[in-house]
Amino acid sequence: MNDVIKPAGDPQIGNLETPINASAFTKAFIGNLPAYRVGLSPQRRGLEIGMAHGYLLYGPFALLGPLRDSEIPGLAGLLSAAALVVILTACLSIYSGAGVNPAVTRATSPFAPPAGFDSNEGWSEFAGGFLIGGIGGATFAYLLAANLPLLTNLVTGGHS
Repeated sequence: MNDVIKPAGDPQIGNLETPINASAFTKAFIGNLPAYRVGLSPQRRGLEIGMAHGYLLYGPFALLGPLRDSEIPGLAGLLSAAALVVILTACLSIYSGAGVNPAVTRATSPFAPPAGFDSNEGWSEFAGGFLIGGIGGATFAYLLAANLPLLTNLVTGGHS
């Protein structure tokens, strides 16, 4: 067991290296996520992360929400996803005003956080990008779902 799981650096931090979190594949995958990708502005990071969240939040609200059996499940899913994105953006704004300590984040994360997250302005840009991307992602998912018969017809060439 000691050969497989060992402390990652200082054992008092409480971070353990395992075959899952210390593999080259995992480090490359996490390093390419928008939160850690090199060369992105905070606004661009927020836009990418927001688009993914908005796009993925639409489906559960439209398919599993309380209005799923009504005449407007898609619109209800869009509005619910957009409302949740607004709530999450407010949470990001509150977090940025809480005085984030970059030293703690650097000590507990296997990747160094981007330089834009060292200031309240960076977090504010990130939250703004997240809001725009989240609502845009939910709208894109709604438009895809609303026009699914047309898109299916285009792909199949009109043959069922």
